[in-house]
Amino acid sequence: MEWKGFRIMTRRTSKFLRVGNVPVGGDAPIVVQSMTKTDTRDIPATINQIKELEDCGCEIVRVAVPDNEAAKSLATIKKSVSLPLIADIHFDYRLALAALRAGVDGLRLNPGNIGDKEQIAKVVAAAKEREVPIRIGVNAGSLPANFQPKAPLAKRMVNMALEQIRLMESLDFDLIKVSLKAFDVPTTIQAYQMIADKMPYPLHLGVTEAGLPRTGAIRSAIGIGILLYQGIGDTIRVSLSAHPREEVFVAYEILKSLGLRQRGPTLVSCPSCGRAEVDIIALAEAVSKRLEKLNKPIKVAVMGCVVNGPGEAKDADVGIACGKGKGAIFRKGKVVKTVREDNMLKALLVEVTSLDRRGLE
Repeated sequence: MEWKGFRIMTRRTSKFLRVGNVPVGGDAPIVVQSMTKTDTRDIPATINQIKELEDCGCEIVRVAVPDNEAAKSLATIKKSVSLPLIADIHFDYRLALAALRAGVDGLRLNPGNIGDKEQIAKVVAAAKEREVPIRIGVNAGSLPANFQPKAPLAKRMVNMALEQIRLMESLDFDLIKVSLKAFDVPTTIQAYQMIADKMPYPLHLGVTEAGLPRTGAIRSAIGIGILLYQGIGDTIRVSLSAHPREEVFVAYEILKSLGLRQRGPTLVSCPSCGRAEVDIIALAEAVSKRLEKLNKPIKVAVMGCVVNGPGEAKDADVGIACGKGKGAIFRKGKVVKTVREDNMLKALLVEVTSLDRRGLE
């Protein structure tokens, strides 16, 4: 199928597996993942943040395991949360073994800093025994300097992942996920495109070290969004220098913008201009803040004038078109009432709440 010069690809078929109770790959929905920003050794803080993430829609959570104390914390954390728990392992394979003994639902191993094949074989054997998936997490910045130094970066990343895949397959292990992350968006896209048809395993998408929310969300949306639009990707994580709730929010907005997942309200708001006779930006921000508490996929519109009123937002479940001193509340493009300016926010939220209570037909 062609659309405006772009080819819309069907979703890449990948091997189905489970991370805890969450289906990944195959025809399962794209899964939203995040990572705690707490010190894993601080058990109460880590449990609390995982529960915060679950409340905002996160489906899999990863925790850092930098030392034995952190590894020992995993058993208690695991018993106290509902989300599947992934242990993030670097350098010391023994931490992966300890995490598996603690009952984690998945491992993330960076082949760039665990290079000993015998050590990886021990981890694979323990994971196979417990039927725990392993993500081969290749990062552009941690590739060994002596690994194919003359090859383009994206190709080096792909070849490193394929080397690790072959090693795990030789050990009769196929519960594999793969990620190929770089800060550079074109490199990230190229790497995922190159590996997509070279192996059957699920792909975890992300742009690493994407930055603060304003710039990191854009960088992630472009990198992850392009790949998803091409049918590539089974799980996603948006890496932001912010509370991980922001990562989950941006991830769902990316999926919603492509029509791949729907969770929570979508706010449609005009940018405002010289025609606006009310403070549309302030009103839209107030509405957005209150919509955060809702989970149903309601589309809400805040429009500034009759030009961008019920007509252009006619597919919104409920909305308001603002004029001088008043606003018209509409549903699916049909005006249902007119309210005074000082009552616009309250009146709109009453309509939204009524839809959320009944559910959408």
